[in-house]
Amino acid sequence: MFLKVQLPWNVIIPAESLDTKGLMLQKSIIIRLLDDFSTKKATKDLGYFLAVTTLDHIGEGKVRQHTGDVLFPVLFSCVTFKPLRGEILEGVVHKILKHGVFLRSGPIENIYLSNQKMSDYKYVPGENPIFMNDKLSKIEKDVVVRFSDWDKVYRGREGVSGGG
Repeated sequence: MFLKVQLPWNVIIPAESLDTKGLMLQKSIIIRLLDDFSTKKATKDLGYFLAVTTLDHIGEGKVRQHTGDVLFPVLFSCVTFKPLRGEILEGVVHKILKHGVFLRSGPIENIYLSNQKMSDYKYVPGENPIFMNDKLSKIEKDVVVRFSDWDKVYRGREGVSGGG
């Protein structure tokens, strides 16, 4: 599910980047916010961060004593992607192992789908391993599959998903 959320953030502008012109300062704050935001991958509560949509408020800057940098508290809106328990998603198979497959789905890079969740399918080893069922339906690399009920583990820089 996609969510629109409003978040507080602290943006630090280096002293050498400060400009007395208001528009240049606002531009510097936006650029720094986007840079900082792009390094944050996901949180458990909000899911995966996708995009900043609006800068809603810039608070009063506070000079940091030792560096001269200025910290601006900001409030911005963004879009996140948080899969809900039971939600059916689609993913593309990118790696096949004996005990399951790894999928990519939207911003989520590594979703592990256990072979226990694919009980009709059997592992077929080889140079290009696959899972195949009695009706000759194949799960192979680059195939799109639907899945649900998988466990999520969020890490600040890299979202990792696992379970089955």
